[in-house]
Amino acid sequence: MNVLPPAVTELAYLAAAVCFILALKGLSSPRTARRGNLLGAAGAAVAVVTVLLSTDFAGANLAVVLGSVGVGSVVAVPAARRVKMTEMPQLVAIFNGVGGGAAAIVGVMELAEHAGRDMSLVVAGTTAFAVFVGSTSLLGSLLTFGKLQGTITSRPVVLPGAGVLMVATLGAGIGAAVAVTLTADVRLGVVLAVLGLGFGALLVLPVGGADVPIVISLLNAFTGLAVAASGWAMGSTLLLVAGTLVGASGTILTLAMATAMGRSVSGILFGALKGGSTAGSTQVSDRPVRRAQAEDVAITLAYANRVVVVPGYGLAVAQAQHVVAELVTALRQRGVDAVYGIHPVAGRMPGHMNVLLAEANVPYELLVEADDVNAAMPSTDVVVVVGANDVVNPAARTDPSAPIYGMPIINADQAGQTIFLKRSMRPGFAGIENELLFAERTQVLFGDAKESLTKVVSALKDV
Repeated sequence: MNVLPPAVTELAYLAAAVCFILALKGLSSPRTARRGNLLGAAGAAVAVVTVLLSTDFAGANLAVVLGSVGVGSVVAVPAARRVKMTEMPQLVAIFNGVGGGAAAIVGVMELAEHAGRDMSLVVAGTTAFAVFVGSTSLLGSLLTFGKLQGTITSRPVVLPGAGVLMVATLGAGIGAAVAVTLTADVRLGVVLAVLGLGFGALLVLPVGGADVPIVISLLNAFTGLAVAASGWAMGSTLLLVAGTLVGASGTILTLAMATAMGRSVSGILFGALKGGSTAGSTQVSDRPVRRAQAEDVAITLAYANRVVVVPGYGLAVAQAQHVVAELVTALRQRGVDAVYGIHPVAGRMPGHMNVLLAEANVPYELLVEADDVNAAMPSTDVVVVVGANDVVNPAARTDPSAPIYGMPIINADQAGQTIFLKRSMRPGFAGIENELLFAERTQVLFGDAKESLTKVVSALKDV
């Protein structure tokens, strides 16, 4: 029996939709991201409760729904709380895959429920779209998880005849989708889901290196579109709104990240099929570099007028955000104009460095975007690169053969001096050597970033 009258139900759905829109707006800025996230969670809670109170459930069905919510909560809450910042992209990939898989399952269940009867061409067509695209997102997201987690190689995997296989699978998927639209046959829906899984694998396997996080964003857009299609098929305005928001934001983010890397989306997806990718060699260089000690770095920083700290994935690995914030604070107290240079694709996901530094209560006004940092780089005395490599690699400007050629970078080579904090001479995520490491005005402080920075802060007190 329905507890909520239809008018109240529609108002509740409207409130949830407004929460989703405001959440997306809040997530556009680090200052309001936490509030936006809470608004989105509140909107989802309102939506779930409204469905439970406004839908006729038989006893068994209600038990299944509540049991599913309980199991999902037991699995997801501890996972989200325990995940490390370095593993956040993997968590996003998993959650995204679950969303795509859910949309595909809902589509197949819709076909089973109608069993070919009373299903218009529009509804059947949107259901077929949800099944195929949701399945593509499911397996594609699982593979991106594996690439980032290291359970499968992060380098491009190009199967023999991969291009032909991809086109053939997509063509078969379109054919199956047309057949599902005309017949609403659940068996064809299952075939369509399998084809979607295959297309997801063929789409993601050839992607490697620094392109993998961008594909996560693209698959997020796929999931949003699949959810929107499910909403259309089920007559759910709320799902339609939520899916459209996710699809649109994922598309915008994908284009923004591709632009930040100076690459096209087609180049990211199909570059490896033509021999191009942002994944290079993983060989460790044995070329000599100028080694620094913590005391040397402290003296250099203490007598500088302007310092730019460029954080990267290594900062997240070392969990050194608090000590780097301590260093910048100490420099600013000495009158040094010390700021953070934030590259949009530093780390493994958009905003990775912003979130990491926010954990250390770094003021937002000290986080300076790459374009603004570059404008003042010629007057910068020292650039401290903490666990970053590709985002300061001059090869992006100077070497047309480099896989990252054309990617906008932070021009650390234009500063007076550059200090790298690195564990080893292993290349960055793109897998190419950085000539800036061997420049005359560059010093390298080897070791764990957190330990190295702690030593620098300690030595700075004695300068």
